[in-house]
Amino acid sequence: MDLKLFGEVFVTLLVITDPPGMVPIFLALTGPLPARDRNRAAWQAVTLALGVIVVFAVAGQTLLDYLHVDLPALQAAGGLLLVLVALELLTGKTDGPSPDATSNIALVPLGTPLLAGPGAIVATMLFVQQADGFGDYTAIAVAILAVMLAVWIVLRFSGGIVKILRPGGIEVLTRIAGLLLAAIAVQLIADAVFAFVTQYVNMT
Repeated sequence: MDLKLFGEVFVTLLVITDPPGMVPIFLALTGPLPARDRNRAAWQAVTLALGVIVVFAVAGQTLLDYLHVDLPALQAAGGLLLVLVALELLTGKTDGPSPDATSNIALVPLGTPLLAGPGAIVATMLFVQQADGFGDYTAIAVAILAVMLAVWIVLRFSGGIVKILRPGGIEVLTRIAGLLLAAIAVQLIADAVFAFVTQYVNMT
């Protein structure tokens, strides 16, 4: 296994997924939930993110080509999803605690597009395209698993913060997380528009 490639993939994906930065958003979305449901949401989100990244690593380019979808379109779609979630957080219209709400939160926006977003997908696809031989593929696979494990550990043990913040603190954190999500969403959409314009200019 190529340890240098492992380090590059691990650091790149860790920076993109940003586990510490995910904590306030995760707590804002799952704060009202019981500890058991919050832990389940963390596990489901990480599992989904791992599945999405693996699928795109193996067949991402083929899938996008088949659907005639460019990466900027995927990026813009992720941004629009985050806008909807951000508006719910900012207006306080999030779903109440329930098993269905837990699963929905774990899938969108935690699993995707926050963890397995356009950045993580594109980076993984590029690493796979540049890989040469079984050793490189092994390094990439182990690095992806290590990053997802790190994310799960951070989310799993973030519940202690809920006890400190209390309901009032969670309410404030929810509004802050909504603002952060809105900013991330706008940046994703802006990057997608820039990529589309660049493609158009290069074609003309």
